[in-house]
Parts: sequence; structure tokens; C-alpha cells
Amino acid sequence: MPDINLEEFCNEVMEIARTAGEFILSEQQKLTASTVEAKGKHNFVTHVDTKAEQMLVDGLGKLIPESGFIAEEGTAGQSGEDYQWIIDPVDGTTNFIHGLPPFAISIALMHHGEIVLGVVYELGFREFFYAWKGSKAYLDGREIHVSNTSNVSDSLIATGFPYTYFEHLEGFMDSVNYFMQNSHGLRRLGSAATDLVYVACGRFEAFYEYGLSPWDVAAGGFIILQAGGKACDFYGNDDWLFGGTIIATNTAVSDEFRGIIKKIFIDDRS
Repeated sequence: MPDINLEEFCNEVMEIARTAGEFILSEQQKLTASTVEAKGKHNFVTHVDTKAEQMLVDGLGKLIPESGFIAEEGTAGQSGEDYQWIIDPVDGTTNFIHGLPPFAISIALMHHGEIVLGVVYELGFREFFYAWKGSKAYLDGREIHVSNTSNVSDSLIATGFPYTYFEHLEGFMDSVNYFMQNSHGLRRLGSAATDLVYVACGRFEAFYEYGLSPWDVAAGGFIILQAGGKACDFYGNDDWLFGGTIIATNTAVSDEFRGIIKKIFIDDRS
């Protein structure tokens, strides 16, 4: 790492996110159908996404000039071998264009393949979730921790509806059926970054989804780990960042929840 104080560095990242967030919120009321572009079925982008991403790239690039970017809208042109920012300017764009929270800015910093900092700024409630390597996890200056709930039957669970890879839809619907009957409930908020930090602060016990990209999960997944939780892919391995599937839980329900997802999505499909 550069010779920096990660806590102070995190504060600088949050200020960059705050500025981009002010722009995003100021533009929300100006959106019209003509300013919303479909990248694919159920996958949208606006001028707000691209402008906010450029603001993040410009600001973060000044913090570490040699850094590269993995960014949803592809506005960044440079790549970096040592440091990479993984950013999503508006996670939950469909919510955003309909004026429905949550939607969030997600920023993670990766150093030699290891995430060392994560910031999620949920704009609906103006909440900052953040952590850095060696720290606890925080929500607006208050330390947060995953819940202590120890059974799936007593858990509130979050997921995301699939937009692609519909060959897995049968398994997904089986999981919905199971958790509707065997938990406190299932929620779909429409922002994976928000779902993840809600696990980190104990609002959810678990989150699972497939078909995700690194910018959806990098910051939130890191914050969960710093908050005492666990993250893995659907196979129980550590490839949750680039593998396209993620299970994120508190520690107490981790084994039971992973077993359920593995049975429904892997064992029952083989």
C-alpha cells in the first residue's frame, strides 16, 4: 500500500462519493423516458450513471494516480496492476429511475487482488457504510456487526431477481418457495450493494444472488467480512467477487444457509 492512513483515506473516498451522490440526487427529478437507455432487458443506464461514474473516476484517480478501474459503465480508460478501484455509480438504477429507494454508490479498492477498502453510500436514507483493512465496519461513525441469529427459520433473507441466466430460474424459484415457508421472510430491494451492507449491520441475516458483477458485490462483501460475517460463492468457495454468485451471511447461520443454497442450486440440479 502507499504510505497512507487507511482511515483518513476512507474519509477522502467518502467525500468523493458524497459529491457524486449530491449530483445523482439533484438529477433524479429531471429524468425522462428519453434519458433512459436500455443496455439489455431489465438493464438500464442514464446520463446520471455515466456522469457520476466519471466524477468517481476523476476523484479516485487523483488519490492514487497509478490506479486502474473496474467500472460498470466503462468510463475509465486506464488499467492498473497494483491498485484497482471497483465502482458502481448507481447500484439499483431501475429503482433510481422510478424514484424508489434503495440505490447506492459502491466503491472498493483492491491492492494486488485483495480488497482493502469498501464504501457503500445508500442515497435513499443518506447512509454511509464503510470499512478498511484491519478495521471494524461502520455506519455513519457507529460500529456495526452482523446479527447473532443462529437459525434460518428465524432469519430475514434478501435476494435479487434474475435478469439473465434464466436457465437457473427453476432453482431460484425453488429457493423462493423454501425461504417463504422456512424463514421470517424474503426481501428483494433491487440493490445488491445495499442488501450486502444490510447483512453487515444486522438488518438481514443472509443474502444470495446469481448473475452479479464485481462492482455489485466488492464493497458490500468486504464490509460484511469486516463486520464479522462470511461470504462465498454458491459452491462454498471464496470466488464471490468474480464468480457471479454470492452467499453472504452472519456467522451463526452460515453453514445452514450455505447447505440450503447448495442443495437447491447444485445438488438438486445435477
